[in-house]
Amino acid sequence: MAAQFAAATAVFLSCLLALAALASCNTEGDILYKQRATWKDPNDVLVSWDPTLANPCTWLHITCNNDNSVIRVDLGNAGLSGTLIPDLGGLQNLQYLMLYGNNLTGPIPESLGNLTSLERLELQRNALSGAIPSSLGNIKTLQFMKLNANMLTGTVPLEVLSLVIAGNLTELNIANNDLAGTVRSSGLRVTAIIQDKLKTT
Repeated sequence: MAAQFAAATAVFLSCLLALAALASCNTEGDILYKQRATWKDPNDVLVSWDPTLANPCTWLHITCNNDNSVIRVDLGNAGLSGTLIPDLGGLQNLQYLMLYGNNLTGPIPESLGNLTSLERLELQRNALSGAIPSSLGNIKTLQFMKLNANMLTGTVPLEVLSLVIAGNLTELNIANNDLAGTVRSSGLRVTAIIQDKLKTT
């Protein structure tokens, strides 16, 4: 009897885990479809983003892991315009957010600081404005942060700069913005902080 109970419990728990994974996938699909709805997409690059599918893993420009959770969004040079929605911070396993070379406007959402698995954040060559969120300093896994060629203002938060020292950040590019204490230039200049990874003991 005890063995049967244990087996039934194991099956029940497996079903719960499967349902949780499915719910997670659906949530990620909802987030991405909501983002799609706020963008103008004249080139129809998002035409495959069908919210009726079980998860977004078959959508073009989306990559998932073995658990069907989104780990990459690759939409560089896609001709998109519009804003970034705060809900993007709910893509918990996202590792690559590649949105460079579009015409994205508005602020960088503070909620992107919740993407604690993110390795590459590439938002360069858009028309993003406002301050660089200090919450990005929460992403200790971040290796590349490219925010250059936007309309960002204010200063670079110390929390973000600390990733160069205490995190894994090897490239930080903030050139050609309207940040305090900087001047736009069309000439060649150093635009990145590049360093070796810290030694671990």
